[in-house]
Amino acid sequence: MSSAANARSRISVDGTYAVDERTRAILNHREAWRHPVRRSWLLRRALMLADLLGITFAFVVASHFTGASGSTLGTPGEALLVALSLPVWVLLMKLHGLYDRDGARADHSTVDEVTKVFQVLTIGSWVFFVIVQATDVLVLPLDRLVIFWLAGIVAVTAFRVATRAACRRSVAYIQNAVIVGTGPVGRLVARKLLGHPEYGINLVGFVDGSPVSDSGSLGGLPVLGSPEELHDLVAALDIERVIVAFTPDSHEHTLDVVRTVRDLDIQVDIVPRLFEVVGTNSSVHMLEGIPLVGLPPLSLSASARLLKRSLDLVGAVLGLILLAPVFLVLALAIKLDSRGPVFFRQVRRGEFGRTFRIFKFRTMVDDAEDRKADVAHLNMHEGEDSRMFKIPSDPRTTRVGAFLRRSSLDELPQLFNVLRGEMSLVGPRPLILEEDRHVERWARKRLELKPGMTGLWQVLGRSDIPFEDMTKLDYMYVTSWSLKEDIRLILLTIPALLRPRKAF
Repeated sequence: MSSAANARSRISVDGTYAVDERTRAILNHREAWRHPVRRSWLLRRALMLADLLGITFAFVVASHFTGASGSTLGTPGEALLVALSLPVWVLLMKLHGLYDRDGARADHSTVDEVTKVFQVLTIGSWVFFVIVQATDVLVLPLDRLVIFWLAGIVAVTAFRVATRAACRRSVAYIQNAVIVGTGPVGRLVARKLLGHPEYGINLVGFVDGSPVSDSGSLGGLPVLGSPEELHDLVAALDIERVIVAFTPDSHEHTLDVVRTVRDLDIQVDIVPRLFEVVGTNSSVHMLEGIPLVGLPPLSLSASARLLKRSLDLVGAVLGLILLAPVFLVLALAIKLDSRGPVFFRQVRRGEFGRTFRIFKFRTMVDDAEDRKADVAHLNMHEGEDSRMFKIPSDPRTTRVGAFLRRSSLDELPQLFNVLRGEMSLVGPRPLILEEDRHVERWARKRLELKPGMTGLWQVLGRSDIPFEDMTKLDYMYVTSWSLKEDIRLILLTIPALLRPRKAF
């Protein structure tokens, strides 16, 4: 019997590790399989199948719309050539890292791969075209290639989205994880993971030789043992991810702990020192064997600001044109539901400290501001954080307004602010003046970019995020800006809005 099986047998007999029912159910399910499937194994094969289906579907679409006789399969020679090229497409996807991220990154999604899928389909399509033209194997019209290319980008992306959605329903997708260290950083990581069940991380507990005395601050999670027991614990509880936070142990001791589990075929994540300033645009490079984390310049260049403004203008104009019927329906619903204007305007703090009036669909009764003092006692942050004023089920909210807030449709008129240059599609959260006065020192760096309709705060939690965390996310965004990140956040906003979360 393997060491892992011995360890599992031990916990089933004497209950050495106090784990919750969910963890025990996962262990029992995997124990029933001789070779239990893991997330990385499952996703690699499922995504490979999704890519093959996407490429095949794109070929069928291109043949149907450009074939001389309307054939959906093209000529036998074309079908054979595409079939022979399928392994090459898989190889290109592999070389671009499109099968290796799901096991490593807890928050990885298809949105993170859109640019790489675009690159693979673009490079592969044109190389395929050049080879066919040079060898004169068959006639490949340019219009057929273009349709295949466009259909391939859409189809591969769509099949990947569907595949991940299906895999997330499997027990194999769930990764048991432990956090090394019960200090403030370890507890912060735990809160983040527990607040995002969509990551598929089952947090089993902590590992710490000197755990904090207040067990309530650990979110009800047990301390499973000391770092010296980590190797056996990983085998016993079928741990697939170890997250190393800060511990009071020495540097050498922590290194020994990490090295002892690297041979167990698990994912090891290390929270870096000064993690508060390491953003998505940071880079890691080597200097004589020492890894250095490079931070991008704090200020945006003129060309970067031009790119960001161009994206804003294109997005705002297209959004206002396409959503004009929605604006009309919502305006009519607001007027029929209660007296008052369609739009609500409020002063917010903008770029470089300038103020502006934000546009939103009115979601409250007309005299809501005058009645603010009457409902102050309902503030969910009363006595905890005076900087935030959020009221669940606010009695001032209208019936239509409640729907608009849940769906975030009340924020659509901010497209006018984007068009006027007062806001951006993506940026820091647009704070009211009362909230802004609590932002101090380094956090005021958030004012160097225009506030956004969406941003890290919107994607990661909306009203669930405490004020202090929100300002840190804004600082991270401003100091790590990239056009790619803006596009990623725009794409991530859609599924974020569909998730059931509070928005006050």
